[in-house]
This record gives sequence, C-alpha cells and structure tokens, in this order.
Amino acid sequence: MMQWGRTEDMDEKELIKHAMDARERSYSPYSQYRVGAALLCGDDTVFTGCNIENASYPATVCAERVAVGNAVANGRRDITAIAIVGGKSGETGVLTDYAFPCGICRQVLREFSDPASFTVIVARSTDDYKKYKLEELLPESFGPDHLL
Repeated sequence: MMQWGRTEDMDEKELIKHAMDARERSYSPYSQYRVGAALLCGDDTVFTGCNIENASYPATVCAERVAVGNAVANGRRDITAIAIVGGKSGETGVLTDYAFPCGICRQVLREFSDPASFTVIVARSTDDYKKYKLEELLPESFGPDHLL
C-alpha cells in the first residue's frame, strides 16, 4: 500500500496514472488479472492499492479494498473518488476491457462515501475511461445511515 502526498487540483488523468502505477505492483500470479486503484480524499491526498491474490482464493483482496484500508489505516474517511485500472493486457500490451469494482468493493466504498456524489472512474488508459456515480453501480444501497 502506498500513500501519495497532497497534490494540487488532482484531475481525473492524474488519478488514473496513480492507479496505473499501483497496477504494476499487483500480486496476481494465478489469474494474471492485475488491478490498481487510486482513492482520492477531500484534500486531494491519494491512497493506492493493488490486488493481492492468494493460493487460497477466498483470501484474495481486491485493489479497491486495499486502497480503502490504506486510507482508513492513515486516519482518513473523507473519500471522494476512485480510479480503477485493471485486467489482462492484449497482445499489444493494451488493456482490452474496463475493470469495475466487485460487489463487495462497491459496498466497502459505500461505507465511506456519499453514493450520490462519489465518483468511480474505470479506465483502460488516461484517455480511455468512463465515469459513474457510486449510486449508479450500487442502486438502493444499504449504508451506515440505515443503522442510525
């Protein structure tokens, strides 16, 4: 896990670059499906994560949850966006598809965000990406506000 220092006016392409860098550190010897995530906090601090596979498959951890864990372990809960870059590279070395967060990761992101304003960016490159609000990917979600 890595924490990047505060940046000035983090833009989407910079956040994607952080996710691409994190993807390079992926430990994915079994699937070869490498994922990197970069989580943006309210003051433009970025926390990254990569997927970490395990021979006991259920012990595998997704990049998004590693990034959230990194932020929370550093006392942060003010997350505003995440960029995710992942998948297998085609013969040209270019990613062939977008890597969306799994259901568990969507729920973990929901725990620390407002689903109406939290942005999820899925990217194949800094020029080829899609943006969603978390509520689009996790409609009618259950969150901490339901327990108060």
